[in-house]
Amino acid sequence: MFELLGIPPQALFGQLLLGLINGSFYAILSLGLAIIFGLLNIINFTHGAQYMLGAFATWFLLSQFGINYWWALLLAPVAVGISGIILEKLLISRLYKLDHLYGLLLTFGLALIIQGLLRNNYGISGLPYNIPASLQGGQNLGFMFLPNYRAWVVVASLVVCFGTWFMIEKTKLGAYLRAATENPTLVGAFGINVPLMITLTYGFGVALAGFAGVLAAPIYSVNPNMGADLIIVVFAVVVIGGMGSILGAIVTGFSLGLIEGLTRVFYPEASSVVIFVIMALVLLVKPAGLFGRAV
Repeated sequence: MFELLGIPPQALFGQLLLGLINGSFYAILSLGLAIIFGLLNIINFTHGAQYMLGAFATWFLLSQFGINYWWALLLAPVAVGISGIILEKLLISRLYKLDHLYGLLLTFGLALIIQGLLRNNYGISGLPYNIPASLQGGQNLGFMFLPNYRAWVVVASLVVCFGTWFMIEKTKLGAYLRAATENPTLVGAFGINVPLMITLTYGFGVALAGFAGVLAAPIYSVNPNMGADLIIVVFAVVVIGGMGSILGAIVTGFSLGLIEGLTRVFYPEASSVVIFVIMALVLLVKPAGLFGRAV
């Protein structure tokens, strides 16, 4: 059927795989944003810089300490999450009762500072990070060649995204988190340390960005600008899914990645703007987003 349309099957499935990989990063990053906004009411524009920090931490651990990818997959998100906790305690916690604009301006400024510091030290040419030996090579599926590392990125993203959704929506801890955003005084009356819970929630949302950065390091060159353009697309994904919607962030992230991949096949000129066109259409029909709730 695709050959009748003049499209080789290898090209189609190759672009779908690329779209699924991009969708994996969209899903993880938008999930972190949705958690931070939905539970803390902060628009975290530092998210792209924290994604980049995850990639830089991965490279730094290998180049300076010889720590391999698998340990970096654990250590880098924890390090980025701790840096987020410090930012939350020192700066962001002062803005919870103010308008969203203050949080957006603060986190946008922090993102510029982080990017500028790393740009001055490492430039913008990019630092290479090799795929771990256990994930090199690929599988010949007949209709396409599937690189092992790309498959790992998709599987790891799915596990992390839906594991996070299950924790927040289906466990007692998630119920406490949701209740703390609605009525922190009542939750505190039950002996729960609400400020600590909020701080750890922000750290977890930031750690998700760091985790995405670790996954991205062997695919993209590690450079200070790698999160600057991506964060704009991720914000569009969050808006389409619904601000603060956990499931919306996951489903929309993967879906829009696939749509972007299909667009590269059938209408390449529109691939860079298709997500924003979809965002405009969704806002016209359902301003709260596909999975969002009207205020």
